[in-house]
Amino acid sequence: MDQLTTGTTGKAGKIRTGTAGPAALAVLSMASVQLGAGVSTWMFDETGPMGTAFLRLLWASLVLLLWARPTLRGRSREDLSVACVLGLLSAALTVSYFLAIDRIPLGVASALEFMGPLAVAVAGLRGRRSDLVWPVLAAAGVLALTRPWEGDAELVGLLFGCLAGACLGGYVVFTQKVGDRFEGVEGLAVSLTVATLCAAPFGLPQAAGHMLEPHILLGSFGAALLLPILPYILELAVLRRLSTAAFGTLMSFEPGIATLIGVLLLGQPGDLLQYAGLACVIVASLGAVNRGARKAEPDARPKVTAEELKAAA
Repeated sequence: MDQLTTGTTGKAGKIRTGTAGPAALAVLSMASVQLGAGVSTWMFDETGPMGTAFLRLLWASLVLLLWARPTLRGRSREDLSVACVLGLLSAALTVSYFLAIDRIPLGVASALEFMGPLAVAVAGLRGRRSDLVWPVLAAAGVLALTRPWEGDAELVGLLFGCLAGACLGGYVVFTQKVGDRFEGVEGLAVSLTVATLCAAPFGLPQAAGHMLEPHILLGSFGAALLLPILPYILELAVLRRLSTAAFGTLMSFEPGIATLIGVLLLGQPGDLLQYAGLACVIVASLGAVNRGARKAEPDARPKVTAEELKAAA
């Protein structure tokens, strides 16, 4: 009986549907990313961008390992490979993005980074051709918000920005794969541990001299709760219920959130072009979510019939 598996609702192999809840979680995740990035900047002078990123990943991996207590025993090589790839992508995304914003304007880097999820959104569309309007509209909105054509751009910085976009696109795909293969946040705990190990050679040298200072420990822990712990958990839940196409387009809403935070909290009013871009992003996100629920799929594990249960008994 131990090897006979029945398909039960809510397990990792079962895909749920619905869009309103996942969309709300995605928006909450993006808001957490913006707040987490904001509260982390005060540490840059002491631990540097790479050191700050490493400390956040370190705290995140420790918290999730203690919470989930993942068991690797009995896991297939493919399951572990998917989790490790997500960890590699998470580390590469963090490193390449910080290297990009060190060389080019933040708006340019943000626009380049969004191109990865946008490519995933376009590649993942399986419905009507008219669905292409949502990622195209989202791209136009992001360009209007970030205006990457303004300012000088260094070629190396542009390359790092493109690399960050590619990593973010892969992150979306593999987060969904991890969510389908692992229960709860077990896979995420494994992935963030791998990400921490991969980021250590870049961030540890910058952070080593300050890691035991109380204000750095507390500050990095608080920043880790906002980014990446909460966003990664929320995104994992979202990608269990939305297609990668819908989620990739939904990520265009993040520059809109940043714009609103700038207007409401930082006294950074936008202009008509930026507000038009924000409107485009909102419309595209709503359109993508409306068409983006994942179809219920049968569990990949063999189902057990009543006759087989009787025979096994």
